[in-house]
Amino acid sequence: MTLGPFRRAALALALAATATVHAAGTVGSTLPADFPVIEDASLGKPVIGFGAAGPVSRVPVIFLHGNNDTPFPTACNGFYGHIQKLAQHLADNGYSPSELWGLGYQGDRCDITPTDQSQRARIAHTNQANVPDLRRFVREVLKYTGAKQVDIVGHSLGVTLAREWMRQDVAYPIVRRFVAIDGPNHGIINCSPNPANYFQLPSQGAFTPSSEVCQELGSPDTPFLRLLNGPGGILEALPLQTLVIRNGDATFVYISVQDGPFIPPVPAEDSFGKPTDFSKSPRLKGARDLVLTGQGAYDPILGTGHLGILNSPQTWAATLQFLTERGGHR
Repeated sequence: MTLGPFRRAALALALAATATVHAAGTVGSTLPADFPVIEDASLGKPVIGFGAAGPVSRVPVIFLHGNNDTPFPTACNGFYGHIQKLAQHLADNGYSPSELWGLGYQGDRCDITPTDQSQRARIAHTNQANVPDLRRFVREVLKYTGAKQVDIVGHSLGVTLAREWMRQDVAYPIVRRFVAIDGPNHGIINCSPNPANYFQLPSQGAFTPSSEVCQELGSPDTPFLRLLNGPGGILEALPLQTLVIRNGDATFVYISVQDGPFIPPVPAEDSFGKPTDFSKSPRLKGARDLVLTGQGAYDPILGTGHLGILNSPQTWAATLQFLTERGGHR
């Protein structure tokens, strides 16, 4: 479905955001000192994240980054962590830092070295492995804030992670609104056995057909995605208000075109070598659907649409509008 007036209003908000100064708090890079310590189920050490103590009048928002990212820049991921900037945009426009929470479900990314990136496709980076972290985090945010519901904003793997947690726990009643930014709802293009798929190389993530991430997301027809989406896609239409924001021209995870100056296309094949169109993978049935182009302009390092869309003023404005329209307070 198209957005019509919603899209026009979102773009107007993006322009206005650059011209308006708001008194706002700063979104930090720690959790409150009295917030319960949550051990990362995959890494065996406390999760990282952001949040703050203080009064809560809006539905708290939980931010979930994508694979191979962090909720804010870290010593081992110094150039990205852009989802914190999206949270800051909400803080600049009326949210309190106590209403904005980010979960670093893959740690600080220091388990990945420049010469061996293979952990990016291993089990600790799968949806299934990180559901326990999200489950505990949501429960503790609800307790800490006294809220009855949360909103969720996810990018890339954070989208399917949120959906898998909601599916496993039948947690739909406690999620009020969901923003799904360029998520792999119907798989990723990076898992083909074709020799031209350079993402199979250890230096490029080792996204081989047998890797754990590709076993989940390498085809629209993996057991994981069949379960997540349900027979005939019945579980795509989530029983909550959902906004999908996706790329329509270039995104190296889904579309076989050059994405920025450094990432050439790979064959449009699934992990079984079958020709597959992943270009609309982020879509969800029944959701509002905002399709953006030119998002590589907002990725300052690689110039990619898939990473740029998270740092885009259009995405920020649409997210703010969606979360605050018609009863944004609890």
